[in-house]
Amino acid sequence: MAGTGIRTRFAPSPTGPLHLGHAYAAAVAHHLARAAGGEFLLRIEDIDHSRARRAWEDWLGLHWDGAVMRQSDRAPAYRAALQQLWDNGLLYPCTCNRRDIEAAASAPQEGVPHFGPDGLIYPGTCRHKPRPAAMPMDLPLRLDMERAAIATCFVEQDRHVYTSVQDYITGVGDIILSRRGMGTSYHLSVVVDDAEQEITLVTRGADLFDATAIHVLLQHLLDLPTPAYHHHDLIRDESGKRLAKRDDARAIAAYRAEGATPAQVFAMIGITPSAA
Repeated sequence: MAGTGIRTRFAPSPTGPLHLGHAYAAAVAHHLARAAGGEFLLRIEDIDHSRARRAWEDWLGLHWDGAVMRQSDRAPAYRAALQQLWDNGLLYPCTCNRRDIEAAASAPQEGVPHFGPDGLIYPGTCRHKPRPAAMPMDLPLRLDMERAAIATCFVEQDRHVYTSVQDYITGVGDIILSRRGMGTSYHLSVVVDDAEQEITLVTRGADLFDATAIHVLLQHLLDLPTPAYHHHDLIRDESGKRLAKRDDARAIAAYRAEGATPAQVFAMIGITPSAA
């Protein structure tokens, strides 16, 4: 790490055109690092091999430190983390598809379906099935949230941590940590990679606030350091809706094709070139 400064990162997933929201997220991380005399790293979260496209990587002239990390090169690290959780009895394979989950969660005895950071909370259909002796890699793997939350023994009043086992069970549920065909998931990979890159400050949109509690939990389970977290505002359209990758009209590439400079793009989101 450079001196005593912080280390941030910009970690986009190139599964669609990068838009003004990405420009804002990158600029926030870059500015906080540079203002503190620290480092700004770049990571490409391309674990979704079927959707990731290098043509959608566009960086607005910001300069990062060191080599670019690509999650597509990190499969052994994710498998090692999964193996650690499996050996501790915290994972189980799941054979349910989305329709199975929706049907089970909507059953009369379950009451009103509950939603968490990952959407519909898994009803635990496969949780009590016999586990194979070896960790399977051809099936999705879920975290047994009750066992995981009990294992962490949270006692601190941290606003990024649910402070009771029940909050994790009812508010998050048994999340998937390894998806079929990927060998990992967003939650697992981001935690493993932040540790590998020695990130000390994670900057992310306010829409990921609830996901942070999951990541802190995983850091405890994997004996990884917990960075500080800064949740910034989101860039929204005229109706107040946050931008998404389907908003091609606001794609950075579209503005550049029209002749906009990086400084002009930053001006659209209220950031001056000096701050970026």
